[in-house]
Amino acid sequence: MLPTHNHELDLWLEEHAGLGKSFDFLVRHMMIHDHLISLYAVNGLCETRFIMEILDELTGDSDAVPPHMNTWVKNRLIHHSVESTDSKQALVRQVFSGLIAIKVDGEPDCFLIDVRSYPGRQPEEPDTEKVVRGSRDGFVENIIVNTALTRRRIRDPGLRFEMLEVGERSKMDVAIGYIKGLANDELVQVIKKEIEPIKTDGLIMTDKSLEEYIVKQGFNPYPLVRYTERADIAAEHLLEGHVCVYVDTSPSVMITPSTFFHHIQHAEEFRQSPAVGTFIRFIRILGIIASVFLLPLWYLLAIDPGLKPESLEFLGMKEDTAVPLIVQLLIADIGIEFLRMAAIHTPTPLSTAMGLIAAVLIGQIAIDVGLFVPEVILYVALAAIGTFATPSYELSVANKMARVLLMLLVWIFHISGFVIGLTLMLLFLMRIKVFSVPYLWPLVPFRPLALIHVLIRMPVTRSFVRPMIVKTKDRVRQKPSEK
Repeated sequence: MLPTHNHELDLWLEEHAGLGKSFDFLVRHMMIHDHLISLYAVNGLCETRFIMEILDELTGDSDAVPPHMNTWVKNRLIHHSVESTDSKQALVRQVFSGLIAIKVDGEPDCFLIDVRSYPGRQPEEPDTEKVVRGSRDGFVENIIVNTALTRRRIRDPGLRFEMLEVGERSKMDVAIGYIKGLANDELVQVIKKEIEPIKTDGLIMTDKSLEEYIVKQGFNPYPLVRYTERADIAAEHLLEGHVCVYVDTSPSVMITPSTFFHHIQHAEEFRQSPAVGTFIRFIRILGIIASVFLLPLWYLLAIDPGLKPESLEFLGMKEDTAVPLIVQLLIADIGIEFLRMAAIHTPTPLSTAMGLIAAVLIGQIAIDVGLFVPEVILYVALAAIGTFATPSYELSVANKMARVLLMLLVWIFHISGFVIGLTLMLLFLMRIKVFSVPYLWPLVPFRPLALIHVLIRMPVTRSFVRPMIVKTKDRVRQKPSEK
């Protein structure tokens, strides 16, 4: 319960919340109609203009002394979001979230007014999900902006954003987004049950930390949820019956449930005509396959020439080298990863120059001194292009790990290693389930019609039903035309 006297509340806040010690936690005392009124706020999280308007309204002239000061103050709060609470803990939590609290001396409760104005950037197109045509507004680090961007696209009254708090100290806001009447209630409840018991200091790494609690990923390198920074992608999945998880301070939204094939799709395919979108998807799938199997397969044919048919005699090394071929492949492959990490940590004006230096000087000199043969550089570069063509960054890194493991198995066991590695990889992916959804659906279990929709970008006018994996309450998306 809140103390009835504001002085007692100030003492409690000073001891438990740092009032008067933390420079950004402020209190403003005012005498209005012989009543002490206190305003509590955190500097930097509130919109100053709104606070000034509220203060002007409270301190303005009044014809008579109001008989009930608390009711008078409430009626003078010119804002659309006003709540009351009698809990000290709720007061601290909401004020530290960006709200302001106004308390009349002698009253057991206070008013909470939402005047949040979080520091952050404006919505802009995400760097990792750019499209030639389409919207340029992406999610930002403000959960209120992110939910608003989604609701702008879906005006269904069934759209829900259930807010939870996670973190004993951080009190991070987490919103579970779904459309009531479409999303599976059991899936929503499962996600809530996984989030609510979390006992940790905070989710400073936001959605990625939360993901590890929800899906129990462990050391599995393959992504079990899909991330997106595009509001249109999140809205599209909500309309399919998926559940999205929004975390404050994160520009990414988690989409659940997701399969392997969700991670190979890109918004660009749906911003073009069905034929062009299908062509782009085929090229992308080919690049993903090359990123995993091209290097191990070429290495197998290079060390075991007897496996090559006559039409592929040109494959392999044209000259001998003192460095073992497997060492060349590993050095070149890991070197690409070095360049990627260096590009991330290099200022943008210098990253282009760094790439040219690496490609022209390091690559060519390495060939001239005999460290690499030209074929190694060629096929490592092709595999790297396939990695960069993978829409999901998490999937591209997981595929790179699988590629290195497959090359090591080929080095040890030759053709048997390639077959064993491929079999183990498929079995591993087949065993993965995310919220009871098979990871390789619709390939395993085999659903031919669903697989056609995965491989081919179907026209929107032919998308009659929602995916069965989400177990939606309403599978009919649109009725076939009667014409």
